[in-house]
Formats: sequence, structure tokens, C-alpha cells
Amino acid sequence: MATHILVVDDETAIADLVEVYLKNEGFTIHKFYNASDALACVRTTRLNLAVLDVMLPDMDGFTLCQRIREDHLFPIIMLTAKVKDMDKIMGLTLGADDYITKPFNPLELVARVKTQLRRYTRYNPREGTVQEVTEYDFRGLQISKATHKCVLFGEELALTPLEFSILWYLCEHRGNVVSSEELFEHVWGEAFMDSNNTVMSHIAQLREKMHEPSRKPKFIKTVWGVGYTIE
Repeated sequence: MATHILVVDDETAIADLVEVYLKNEGFTIHKFYNASDALACVRTTRLNLAVLDVMLPDMDGFTLCQRIREDHLFPIIMLTAKVKDMDKIMGLTLGADDYITKPFNPLELVARVKTQLRRYTRYNPREGTVQEVTEYDFRGLQISKATHKCVLFGEELALTPLEFSILWYLCEHRGNVVSSEELFEHVWGEAFMDSNNTVMSHIAQLREKMHEPSRKPKFIKTVWGVGYTIE
């Protein structure tokens, strides 16, 4: 059965480039340069995945993503020229599954498309149910609940059970901000006290093992006054 992918970008050269690389993988591509035509396609075609540009002439990609999410569960990857953390978090919060920043390597986009399609097989659209997720694989991070292993850019990390649980919980809630209180009560199973710095210290240890720079971490971000989020 053919895999149908929606590609929406008002830059013709980029849309054509994405189309060529995805077609070379055997995918059927539905290419559009505006949100209106894309929504018409969504209503009439059974799609497996969408690649959406954020900047479109008639509707921004975030809004288009929201409109699609009203009726469909298939994965959505955002193409964005914006690099601010909150822009990325916004896209993930509104229903996107992944994002890639322009300019990008087409082969990386193909790899992310394949990763999201593998995840999509866990969904059962007819029943509206989702099977339990036992692994996450994104941006070089692979974490498996079944094997209790975590690999970052090919290097297996020696995580303690608590560190693994923290990272797993953040991955489960990827794109959302998780408070220290929520993390502590879920991982430690105890009531959180205001003066408790346990979560902060474990996050610091986790970042160190992930070789994360303390000021500008690539994965686990601090949202000051709120909690933590992973992208």
C-alpha cells in the first residue's frame, strides 16, 4: 500500500527538493504551496504524514497544524526558519511531532520522515486507540523502556534508574513543560516539598551525562519558573 505524504511550502525550490527526495524513497507526494489547497487535500486523501512550512501566504503552519489535528492523528513535521526555543515548543504543543530548521539536509528530513512513519504504525486510527510506546527515537536520542537503555548519537549512556525515569517521563511529554513537582511525584512517588532541590540536581547530572552545555542545552531545556521540557 502506498504511503501518502503531504508537503506544503510556498518556496517552490524547497517543495520540489523535498518532493524529489521523498519520491526517491517510494512515497506518494501531494505537494502544495498554500494552506487552503493543502486542507482540501487533507479532506479528500488518506494521508500518512505531513511536512508543513511555518511561513505560508494564507495561513501560518502552526494554524494549519491545528486544523489538521482536529480530525487526524498522522505525524506532522514542521519546517521552520525560526530558531527561538519558544517557537519550537509552540509547534510541538500545537500537535506537531517533530521540527526541522531551515536550511536542512534533505537526507536528515528523509530520516525523520521514516522515524515518524514507524511511530505511526503504533496508532490504530479505526479504533482511535494508541498502543503503549516502548521507545523514542528523535534527533540522535534513542531510549527504550523495554531494554532500559539510552543511546545518544551512538553512545550508550550509563543512567541510574532515577535518571532514566526522568528522561523517559520528559520524552513521554515531549513538547510540553513538566513542573519539578510533577516530575518528583511521578519518579519518586512522594509528595513534593517547595524546598526540594532533588529534581534540579538530577537534571544537572543527567545533562552532564548527555554532554549538554549548562547554559544552552540541546535537549532538556529549563523554562524558568515553570519546569523542564525536552525537544
